[in-house]
Amino acid sequence: MLIEVLKSKIHRAKVTEANLQYAGSITIDEKLMEAVNLLTGEKVQVVNLHNGERFETYVIKGKRSSGVICLNGPAARLGQVGDLVIILSYAQMSPEEAKKFHPRVVQVNEKNRLK
Repeated sequence: MLIEVLKSKIHRAKVTEANLQYAGSITIDEKLMEAVNLLTGEKVQVVNLHNGERFETYVIKGKRSSGVICLNGPAARLGQVGDLVIILSYAQMSPEEAKKFHPRVVQVNEKNRLK
């Protein structure tokens, strides 16, 4: 049996852009992606602390150290610039693996830089 557990978490990132005309996804600063082991194209859940919206999308790599968190395509309707979000990814593993696994969790400051 496999269970789904938290793999990565970026806590309280500020949305810096919203691009309705893009095909879809969330653009995340490459440095933040590396800090929590997120890969380009990886599925993530985004939780908007300002309006309660939750949605799933995939990650696009943004410019390193830019602080970019951009909601693209339909996701741009679920948040706006200045909203705080939590970005989560999960992994499937056996209960035995999960007991030894430690997710990568980071908190960021108001400019989406690592604390």
